[in-house]
Amino acid sequence: MKKSINTLVAAALAASMVMSMTGCSGKTAESSASESSEVSCAASTAESVAASEESTAAPTISGADEEKGEGVMTYAEYSAAELDSQVTVETYIQAKQGWWENEGVGVATFYTQDADGAYFLYNMPCSEDEYALLTEGTKIKVTGYKSEWSGEIEITDATYEIEDGNYIAEPVDVTDLLASDDLINSQNMLVSFTGMTVEAADDSGAAFLYNYDGSGSEGDDLYFKVSYNGQTYTFTVESYLTGSDSDVYKAVKALKVGQKVDMEGFLYWYEGVNPHIISVTAE
Repeated sequence: MKKSINTLVAAALAASMVMSMTGCSGKTAESSASESSEVSCAASTAESVAASEESTAAPTISGADEEKGEGVMTYAEYSAAELDSQVTVETYIQAKQGWWENEGVGVATFYTQDADGAYFLYNMPCSEDEYALLTEGTKIKVTGYKSEWSGEIEITDATYEIEDGNYIAEPVDVTDLLASDDLINSQNMLVSFTGMTVEAADDSGAAFLYNYDGSGSEGDDLYFKVSYNGQTYTFTVESYLTGSDSDVYKAVKALKVGQKVDMEGFLYWYEGVNPHIISVTAE
């Protein structure tokens, strides 16, 4: 089933507030007889605090809502494009699914997303040094071909260039969409599932399997089943994304049938929904 292979700002704000308040204190001491001076000082301090609170309460993540560059598709345009057609998108790295050599060429697979949707980049050529630069949040412009594999929409035969900008997506809870045809509209996005129940992975009663059929061993993908509203789904811990030394790999191996779990992952598709889980919390 597997194919081959950012608190310097806070410190600056705090320092700015201290300097502003110290300056006001000195001004008030020098003109203690002047009531208007005291009012002005208080107002100045209040404005500084308000500005700082506004800055920290609603940070802007650079690049997430930028207009697309010339010749770059919106997510809606990408979604409407025909399979096998050439596409150009601007997107942001969210996770990397390993680097390897494919017929002598370095390639890697990436989960990427912008403010409107997600793009799965399969086997995109890049050197090992370039792979190290493509960290979470990095903005890239990608040109390739829109492809499909067992229901999974991806971009293949791609080239890329790094651009200015940074964006890290927050997971969207899609639990209530699991039995809905609308779920596929969130394909490849960072999503979450809440209040799901661990079911037996096979007739043996095991809570997970190495590989989809139990034929694997430590280090291979983990497959496990969870249910919600009477329906059961197969979720995966993709070993190239989160290997055996990761917290999620260990967490799934510790699951027990009947446990309630909350999860996060990327909404991968394989003959139906098959999320690649990156976090599991058991109640």
